[in-house]
Amino acid sequence: MNPMQKVRIEKLTLNIGSGKDQSRLERGLLIMKRLTNRDAIKTVSNKRIPGWGVRPGLAIGCKCTLRKDDAVALLDTLLQAKDKVLTQGQFDDNGNISFGIHEYIDIPGQEYDPKIGAMGLQVCVTLEKPGARIKKRKLYKKKLPVQQRVSKDEAMQFMKEQYKVSIQ
Repeated sequence: MNPMQKVRIEKLTLNIGSGKDQSRLERGLLIMKRLTNRDAIKTVSNKRIPGWGVRPGLAIGCKCTLRKDDAVALLDTLLQAKDKVLTQGQFDDNGNISFGIHEYIDIPGQEYDPKIGAMGLQVCVTLEKPGARIKKRKLYKKKLPVQQRVSKDEAMQFMKEQYKVSIQ
């Protein structure tokens, strides 16, 4: 196989949405710290939604992004929480995989904490091929050629081979 066609993980993003509930946000930050050993950042609203009590500048969630070896190691444990079963709808056409975990205690190695309660999180995995840097670099930015984009089929094949995931 051509080494430039080998699919790899670019990043793993964990997300917890809390809405206007600030105590839920603080609990979400604790979960992120326990899972990743890193501080998560707060995501801030840009819009005003009066029905939900959301205003611009209000922290409505938190997220943490992992790259390289950290992402590879954590993804395996997160997939165990889903019993290594994903659906085709969780893959998109651009090489991204997204799934939710209903409660953080489903993740192996995590124990229930009464201070946190029952909370879930969203997991997003971004896949890429070597050479994808051309769309992000500062000088001579170019469009990514079609053969260097990760397709839905390639993403499913990668997850089957690397993580022994069954896809329904």
